[in-house]
Amino acid sequence: MPYLLLVTLIQALSFNLIGAYLAGHVDSYFAVLARVLIAGLVFIPLTRWRQVPASVVRRLLLIGALQFGVTYVCLYLSFRVLSVPEVLLFTILTPLHVTLIEDALNRRFNPWGLLAALTAVIGAAVIRYDRISTDFFLGFVLLQVANFTYAAGQVLYKHLQARSPGDEPQYRRFGYFFVGALLVALPAYLAFGNLQRLPQTSLQWTVLVFLGLIATAFGMYAWNKGASQVGGATLAAMNNLHVPVGLLLNLLLWNKQEPLARLAAGAAIILLSVWIARRSARRPLASDRSAPRVDHL
Repeated sequence: MPYLLLVTLIQALSFNLIGAYLAGHVDSYFAVLARVLIAGLVFIPLTRWRQVPASVVRRLLLIGALQFGVTYVCLYLSFRVLSVPEVLLFTILTPLHVTLIEDALNRRFNPWGLLAALTAVIGAAVIRYDRISTDFFLGFVLLQVANFTYAAGQVLYKHLQARSPGDEPQYRRFGYFFVGALLVALPAYLAFGNLQRLPQTSLQWTVLVFLGLIATAFGMYAWNKGASQVGGATLAAMNNLHVPVGLLLNLLLWNKQEPLARLAAGAAIILLSVWIARRSARRPLASDRSAPRVDHL
């Protein structure tokens, strides 16, 4: 539990630092590339590169490309059009994506998952009902892509651990994640990056180093270690604890003009969508009761 609480605080602070010091000032693609490179430099020397099955390597690269490549790119781009509270609230929907991915892997259609997704969209519209624009919907979609790829990475990694756990500690595989992420971040920067928007101040560089070294490198290892020491219900709750903590930090330190009533109403609806998704995940469909369920987590 202490590991999870510490990483929760780091995550909450990270969202606010990105919104306050990087978004709109530092090129998003460069920020992602820097974060991946810094974290990769920590784990690549610790990674076991020999005698790892090729099939395992391919899966680790794919997980890294999804969970740290595509996720980070979409997350940073969303800060261009969304406020920090909106970004934080929309990341709550990761459990919904986990449910949808599980249903897809189990080859079943769950109408409750669709209802949860529609409820989440309504909650997002409530938050911005007076200023809904194309940019707002673009930001919402970007974050849902980020939620989906982050959820997919978690599901695929748990599945891989169950099938090919390996004899070495988990950190001996982390280097592959960042190589996979680099396969997304580097081409994205070369294709779309803006050389005129590199970090200009020591504070911006400090934030980038913090995000790469502390939030990603240390945070990833500490989260995995903490996750192995608690039950599933505790882990599920901790996955979203960074949202209220991040909102509290943002409202107290950076953003005192946010319309709190509308934000609370939209947040309540979004939380309802997560509740619906979790209820559907615990309740097998009628088509599943006649056959054993295949658990891909």
